[in-house]
Amino acid sequence: MTLTLYNTLTRRQEIFEPLEPGKVKIYCCGVTVYDYCHLGHARAYIVWDTVRRYLLWRGYEVRYVQNFTDIDDKILNRARETGSSMEAVAERFIDEYFKDMDRLNILRADEYPRATHALDGIERLIHELEQKGYAYPATGDVYYTVRRFPEYGKLSGKKLDDLQAGASGRVEVEDGEAVKKKDPFDFALWKAAKPGEPAWESPWGKGRPGWHIECSAMVRDRLGDTIDIHCGGEDLQFPHHENEIAQSEAVTGKPLARYWMHNGFINVDGAKMAKSLGNFTTIRQFLDAPNGLEAMALRLFVLQAHYRKPIDFTPDAIASATNSWHTLKEGLLFGYEYANKLGWTVTETENSSSQNPLIQNPKSKIQNSYADRFQAAMDDDFNTPGGLAVLFELAKDLRREGNILVHQGKTETPPEVLEEEWQTLVSLAGVLGLEVQPEAQTDVAGGLSEGEIEALIQQRQVARKGKNFAESDRIRNELQAQGIILIDTKEGTRWERVKK
Repeated sequence: MTLTLYNTLTRRQEIFEPLEPGKVKIYCCGVTVYDYCHLGHARAYIVWDTVRRYLLWRGYEVRYVQNFTDIDDKILNRARETGSSMEAVAERFIDEYFKDMDRLNILRADEYPRATHALDGIERLIHELEQKGYAYPATGDVYYTVRRFPEYGKLSGKKLDDLQAGASGRVEVEDGEAVKKKDPFDFALWKAAKPGEPAWESPWGKGRPGWHIECSAMVRDRLGDTIDIHCGGEDLQFPHHENEIAQSEAVTGKPLARYWMHNGFINVDGAKMAKSLGNFTTIRQFLDAPNGLEAMALRLFVLQAHYRKPIDFTPDAIASATNSWHTLKEGLLFGYEYANKLGWTVTETENSSSQNPLIQNPKSKIQNSYADRFQAAMDDDFNTPGGLAVLFELAKDLRREGNILVHQGKTETPPEVLEEEWQTLVSLAGVLGLEVQPEAQTDVAGGLSEGEIEALIQQRQVARKGKNFAESDRIRNELQAQGIILIDTKEGTRWERVKK
């Protein structure tokens, strides 16, 4: 099977061929660290983490670099608001970023370069642009000459003649810049120091870098002139990624990236979720809300949509994701719950996530029809909904067999087949970053295991379909007495444990 992906640059799906066989270099645009991450960030980094995990599972050696923008007007404004410093604000929200991403089971990048640590590379790149005639100084600022780069707009498909002056991004709209520019579309590479703001010495005087030049320099310094995949949110296509291309390729004469990948937005009431629109919810607010999703349910919610498509946050969608996660979680816990009853042999195999000896390393390739179908889906531009369909098939089969085992004392399917199915489920779910801790199996309420709870729910469903409402109510009351609350939705019945 051949891996293909959609390349934003060419606007078509292409066979993935890395620069160096077996190795992949990826750069992902990171966050500007002035606030807590919101659900839009969650989607982006879940998506790129999944791409990275899948490439690893496919056998590639992946080098993944993601930056932090740690100097920006927004950071400076937050520092003023809090009576703090730019450095303190940045450090605080870098720490908070990691807390949020760890909850979502996002692997740490190989490197997290920062703009303030890349100043040598930034200055070198600006100097080379100046030497080649692509940049010019203007009263302490330095600007990129956009019309000097004939391929400007090739990523976004935008043409200068169709754009309005000042629409090219946040670094070009400050007071006084218009009179310094030779052309309204030129953008800042270096910005002269302002009173009361941090500044660094440079050949053009004290100041700080523009936004776009930071990523160009960090890509070059950490990964080289050309990388395999450059990824980020759809909103970064223009101007940020367009400007990165103009800067980097003007100097090197080489493609900045062979493949450009962009994830779609998260929408709320049809509008993009964004801090600037005031309609955002932070990751921790969402997860810690009284009726918030589990972290893995949020991850599942993101992966249920193709990464290039928008996602709408609605109560129904959240309820559906919760029910879906319960189904998948029950399948993932199957081995922990029933291994002894099924006579499975426990082997001391290492697992990178849970460290449980029952689980094999998710990076190892299981060879069976489920794995083949999973790979076929994921090879098609990282089609996670298709991959999840395979996981749900396995999880539902394991749930059914668990219910049979509880009520009949044995399964319909031979134990050795169930063991392979379970190990396949855990392995493939791990590729998507969907994992459950074995401790969850021992977390019972009133002596009921999750398998027993689901079996009773299934009995109640049979009773309801048969209009035996007395029996349905009896089961509900029995579960409630055991500390289990049932929530009936149009997507099915989900349950929650009452916290004592």
